Amino acid sequence: MEPFTHAFASLALARAGQRRLPRFGTAMLVVSGIAPDLDYASYFAGAGAFMRLHRTALHSVAGSALMCCAIAGAFCALGKKLPPKKKSATDATAPLAFGPALAVCAVGAASHILLDLASGVGVQLLWPFWTHWSAGNLIHDFDLWILTLLVVGLLVPLLFGLVSEEVGERKKGPGGARAAIFTLFLVLAYVGARAYLRSEAVGLLLSREYHGRVALAAGAFPESSAPMDWRGLVVTDDTIEEVDVPLGAGDEFRPDRSLTHYKPEDSPALDIAEKTAVARRFLKYAQFPLARVQRLEAGYRIEVNDLRFASGDTQPANVFVRVDLDSELQVRHELCLFASSPNP
Repeated sequence: MEPFTHAFASLALARAGQRRLPRFGTAMLVVSGIAPDLDYASYFAGAGAFMRLHRTALHSVAGSALMCCAIAGAFCALGKKLPPKKKSATDATAPLAFGPALAVCAVGAASHILLDLASGVGVQLLWPFWTHWSAGNLIHDFDLWILTLLVVGLLVPLLFGLVSEEVGERKKGPGGARAAIFTLFLVLAYVGARAYLRSEAVGLLLSREYHGRVALAAGAFPESSAPMDWRGLVVTDDTIEEVDVPLGAGDEFRPDRSLTHYKPEDSPALDIAEKTAVARRFLKYAQFPLARVQRLEAGYRIEVNDLRFASGDTQPANVFVRVDLDSELQVRHELCLFASSPNP
């Protein structure tokens, strides 16, 4: 998910548990809820670095644990430099201990990872011990509905509070906890509903034939603003079929309108390209890889894309691999590129 959704999710968690949070609790939740996206800085090092580093170390269990320890330690140090006015052990302003601080940071980091785990890009949860990508494909990286739920759930109690003050009601303290809990419940229900819809979409994709070809495997990918509309990919013997999957009432699924992507024939050039280091790394990352072999004057060019990203998708996660071979099938260049590059 993008950083704004993570920030609002952390604020909702803080509002829901405000009575039990230690000193700096809200700040720790927000910082730990956004911090895993620091690996986005790898974008500036190029597509290869981005594919290796984004959503790997800081999104893994091991990396998140170290990150939470660092954030908790930093806030504990800040607490010593800025001692609370009251010294009561039961007061919310009591000195910050490392244990409670670490627990709060763990909640913030966990909310971040769970949201990213539900998206189509996914995370390397067990990095560095197992470089496997896990992706739920339930929600888009920018999900308008989740962001709207979180924003409304946080703002409505503030508006009611302002109205209450205008009519002269006495403020009883920080409010909005019930609204935040209800908002988080709605977000969980929404993600659960998307899981059900995705299951329905995949089942529908596997139940049909595509231009006379039998479906061997299928995947469904969500749209940001249309929960009932999914983009389907179906693997057959020699093609990958791309088709819209509408699940709304009255909508008709038309497998005969699928866009056919033909798989390349086996060849020595393709075999050599797929064994390069950059291609092996990409094939672990891609969910629906499709290669294209192009004959050049002085050799071959092999490009491998991931069809889970629609044509024209410019998000940084949409990367592809290019391998150039000479006429003797020796590797001349191997690199990873952003699909959004001006001259890919």
